[in-house]
Amino acid sequence: MRIVLFQPDIALNVGAVIRTAACLNCPVDIILPCGFPVSRKALQRSGMDYVELAQLTTHASWDAFLDANSSARLVLMTTKGAQNAAHFNFKDGDCILFGRESAGAPPHVHARADERLRLPMFGEARALNLSISVAMTLTLAYQQRGLFLELE
Repeated sequence: MRIVLFQPDIALNVGAVIRTAACLNCPVDIILPCGFPVSRKALQRSGMDYVELAQLTTHASWDAFLDANSSARLVLMTTKGAQNAAHFNFKDGDCILFGRESAGAPPHVHARADERLRLPMFGEARALNLSISVAMTLTLAYQQRGLFLELE
């Protein structure tokens, strides 16, 4: 599985995602442009030494990402998803895609996604923080796939 961030806005969220992904040995793809300068130094400021542990790939555009991952199933996490992620069957090769913090994923990304899922929330809350959403989704997927059992 891979975590994919579509044009993220907030460096600190990306740093937290990188840290989570490094701890769980999950590659991270960042699709440019971002709402902050993307450089190794900038990422290290937000992701600390976990940037060195992470499997991190940046893509110059959405099309460049698609070219590099043409055979992967794209699973978009969105507040507009009809299916609860807790009931979804994640697969090892999935690219789990998250939209921008400010605007989510645009229509052309929704159209290309193979699956659109949501994380369940109570009440009238709009959305969870990006890094929390990534952690929750990876927890669901790893638990389902039995990957946490390998870490004992």
